[in-house]
Amino acid sequence: MLYAIVDIETTGGYAAANGITEIAVFITDGCQVIQKFHTLLNPYYTIPRYIETLTGITNEMVEYERDFKSIADELYELLHDKVFVAHNVNFDYSFVKYHLAQSGYDLNCRKLCTVRLGRKILPGLKGYGLGKICHHLGIEIEARHRAKGDAAATVQLFHHLLECDVNGHISMMLKASSKEQFLPPNIAATEVKKLPHRPGVYYFHDKKGKIIYVGKAKNLSKRVNSHFSNNKTNKQKQEFLKKIYHITYHETATELMAFILESIEIKKLWPEQNRSQKRFEQVYGLYSFEDSRGYLRLCIDKKKKNLKALYTFSLLTEGYTLLRKLIHQFELCPKLCFIQAANVECQSLSEEKCKGACLQKESAADYNSRVNECIYYLANELPTFALVDDGLQENEQSCILIEKGKFYGMGCLAGDINIKEVEELKQCLTPYTENEYIKSMIFQYAERYPYKKILLSNQFLQ
Repeated sequence: MLYAIVDIETTGGYAAANGITEIAVFITDGCQVIQKFHTLLNPYYTIPRYIETLTGITNEMVEYERDFKSIADELYELLHDKVFVAHNVNFDYSFVKYHLAQSGYDLNCRKLCTVRLGRKILPGLKGYGLGKICHHLGIEIEARHRAKGDAAATVQLFHHLLECDVNGHISMMLKASSKEQFLPPNIAATEVKKLPHRPGVYYFHDKKGKIIYVGKAKNLSKRVNSHFSNNKTNKQKQEFLKKIYHITYHETATELMAFILESIEIKKLWPEQNRSQKRFEQVYGLYSFEDSRGYLRLCIDKKKKNLKALYTFSLLTEGYTLLRKLIHQFELCPKLCFIQAANVECQSLSEEKCKGACLQKESAADYNSRVNECIYYLANELPTFALVDDGLQENEQSCILIEKGKFYGMGCLAGDINIKEVEELKQCLTPYTENEYIKSMIFQYAERYPYKKILLSNQFLQ
């Protein structure tokens, strides 16, 4: 049996919103190390000052290092058929599993925690932190709070625990988590039989564990079975079936939630066998900014990741139609909204519809007050509502939230929760990245089933 002793350094305490700055892996057969892997990584997150102080890893050190995705293939190959061992294993494993999943790999290893093992095999110590237990055993840590130094010390600790394990605690721990096992080079009957007759999203994985296809289903069992009952002999279908070694799934409360989650997963994982929804969608946004003279200006541009849009749309014509309506309704200057070129005379000024902001005849304060009225109006026009349906359990209700015209997220709530306040509701839901396909599905569904729609009060834009 081979063990992978792993240690990582990160930018924070949980995987979903933090990156890995350093990782070290030592492969051991229980007696000696047979392979080593170590690297610094660019996490694309700022390393907090207190973590810099603790680890000595600075933002400058990792700025030009490779990122996690560049090592994902090598790391998966190194870990996937080993027992994953770490000091406080759930922390390290959660980070590695999460970031491999972001790269399309599904890591499922048996795990061993040297903290828990230490308490069982070496009871009565003053503490079981890595520093304390290594000090007690006389194990020197060459570089404390660095992945390579801590991992090397954990190797020595684990070897010692193996030698002292006269009561078989290690083998018992491994048996307790032996449900996860690797599949033969084809789909086992049990993989298909365990699929529930419920809505959800399913994932086909290749030999390496990488997700190669994502699908949605009203009934997971029936939908997945349909892939294999269709015995087309064409090369495309046969090659596809040969690549599938494993199936995983995620249950959802409703079919609509399955559609939404499928779209999110395809955009995130970009599986090689999915063809629909993989095209690039150019989305545009309506933005506001203050120019050098103090005038608020409205403009249409490609959607920005780090800039909040007042409104989004998939067609430029849709955006300009809206902007012209706002210009007319709030007597805004078309030149300051980039509808007219800067070097031509303002058409609205000659028609006495513009009050002269483009020539600074109207003060910025007066003009900006109308722009703010426009923004306020737009915020009110954008709908905020929840779609409520059956939950995963009898005492639950599912909820999909649209906030100010945008898909915020979804989840399941206790059946007795009164859905009224947006901010309270958001705390119970999982936020997701929206796209125009998802938004369109939700609005169409709300029109089809109006009795499932609960209107909520908008939290106005500031």
